[in-house]
Parts: sequence; structure tokens; C-alpha cells
Amino acid sequence: MGHIVKSTILDAPTGAVWNVLRDFNGHDRWHPAVATSTIERAQASDKIGCIRRFKLQDGSELREQLLALSDLEQTFSYCLLDTPIPLFNYVAHVRLLPVTDGDRTFWHWESRFTTRPADAERLTQMVAEQIYQAGFDAIRRHLKEAA
Repeated sequence: MGHIVKSTILDAPTGAVWNVLRDFNGHDRWHPAVATSTIERAQASDKIGCIRRFKLQDGSELREQLLALSDLEQTFSYCLLDTPIPLFNYVAHVRLLPVTDGDRTFWHWESRFTTRPADAERLTQMVAEQIYQAGFDAIRRHLKEAA
């Protein structure tokens, strides 16, 4: 089973970071891999069970479902439903925590999934770098531009 854990510290308060991340339909405004994002059936983007459909910059599409969202704990969890990448049983968790030294944010992003053994190393590296690390870098830029 693949397991990815990535984290970073952002020079922004958790409230500012949470305002961006809690929008389950907002990735197209900040993540470089996402061209468009829509929530199916016109549901609210914070409704547990809602499904977002991404069109990626390369033209491929994927669907993810919101499994949990807590404003109190500043956490959410989601799973992949459909993807052109051979990741199976993919479930991810995001959590923000305050770093009180400087009013910063600790962002923890973790996932588990299964895949074919021959694909495991390549896909783990791809998710860790092209999705998670690229997301960290993009949020930094997004928050800086918004400030």
C-alpha cells in the first residue's frame, strides 16, 4: 500500500489558509495542475459527499468525493472515484494547525492508496511532488498575491 505524508509551514495564519483550502471546488484558482473544477449536481462545495470533477492541464479528468470537513479542526478528507492514473482506494487527509511563533500555519497532507507494484514508486513520487509539493508552492504564491 502506498503511503504519502508531506507537510510544510506557510507564512500565513491558519484562517487565511483554511479560507482557500476548505473550498472543495477551488483548486482551479490556485493549483497549477488543475484547469477547471466543478461540483456535480450543483451541490455546495462543503457538503459531505459532494463530488468534484477536475479537468487537468493535460486534458485528463478525474473525480473526487468529499468524505469529511471540519471547520473547527480545519481538516478535510477526500477520495478518488475516477482517475486516468492507476491509483486505487486513494484516500487523502488535509489538516491545518496553527504555528503560534509568527502566526503561521502547519499544513499536513497525507494519503494512502493501492496500485500495481510496478507503478508504486513512480506514482508515489508523482503524487508527492506534482500534486502535494506543487500545491504547497502554489498556495504560497496565491496567498502572497492575495495579500
